[in-house]
Amino acid sequence: MKKVATAYVLTCTLLIISIWCGVAIGSVHIPIEVLWNQSVDETAANIFWKIRLPRVLLAGLVGASLAIAGAAFQGLLKNPLADPYTLGISSGASVGAVMTIFFSISMPVVGLYALPTFSMIGAIITMVIVMSFARVVDRSLKMETLILTGVIFSSFLGSLISLMIALSGEELRQVIGWLLGSVSMRGWPYVHMIIPFVIVGSLMLWTQRRELNVLLYGEERAKHLGVNVKRSKYLILVGGSMLTGAAVAVSGTIGFVGLVVPHMTRMIWGSDHRHLLPLSFFNGATLLIICDLVARTIILPRELPIGVITAFIGAPVFSYIFYKQRRGKGVRA
Repeated sequence: MKKVATAYVLTCTLLIISIWCGVAIGSVHIPIEVLWNQSVDETAANIFWKIRLPRVLLAGLVGASLAIAGAAFQGLLKNPLADPYTLGISSGASVGAVMTIFFSISMPVVGLYALPTFSMIGAIITMVIVMSFARVVDRSLKMETLILTGVIFSSFLGSLISLMIALSGEELRQVIGWLLGSVSMRGWPYVHMIIPFVIVGSLMLWTQRRELNVLLYGEERAKHLGVNVKRSKYLILVGGSMLTGAAVAVSGTIGFVGLVVPHMTRMIWGSDHRHLLPLSFFNGATLLIICDLVARTIILPRELPIGVITAFIGAPVFSYIFYKQRRGKGVRA
């Protein structure tokens, strides 16, 4: 119990520090007095409330969404190589988002939420197709088969996106901006856009925390222990795809967060999903806030796409996990 308490205290402390660094550091330094007295520096106060704070919160929500979705997928598939990026779900969400922009799709009922809604639909459809195709190819659903299937469908979906880019006119800049992955100049509307999906998706995964623990021992044993495996799979896949779709809709494709964060959290604090899910949520937020800070300050006054920073971190970690697994030394979900 002491270890669990330490994990939450340390994780939340790091998140708070990263949030403050994210809002304070940049081309304009934000003094801490701005929090309670905006008259100290009105320019800094405007930058803090209108630009930095929504950007940092959006980065945190996106990182948290991808990380908790990755932790759930890894638990469901019993393999640490699973995440929304490697399974092709991010590509499906990207197609949904780009199609919404390209065809200027709007829905009177959902209004502002049309973009994340179609992105989420794209993610869910892709997940179902990838899982179904992989099961047809290999009924044991080995991870290598699943990843290769994800790569195949990611390539196909990438070609669809390229086609829309080639045919686009005024939408080109917006589409390219989405694909590079960024939380720059999004503002409060995008924070408001993602919050409902983060809450609903995270709660769906949280309700399955005990089922995920049992599923680690296999589906047959889970059934004997009273788990409704089909229902649990459905809730996990829909919840994870919802989080991925919403994250991609507001920030574009940002890879490896859902791979790196759950794996590192599991290594340090254990694989109990009652704690792995929330800890991954907080750590994912911390990681992406820090990555966004690096992306916008490392080559001032220019910015790097945030996906570049996460790829620099994620690709070596992915290689390491894959190497250890193939060598049989055991990185286990």
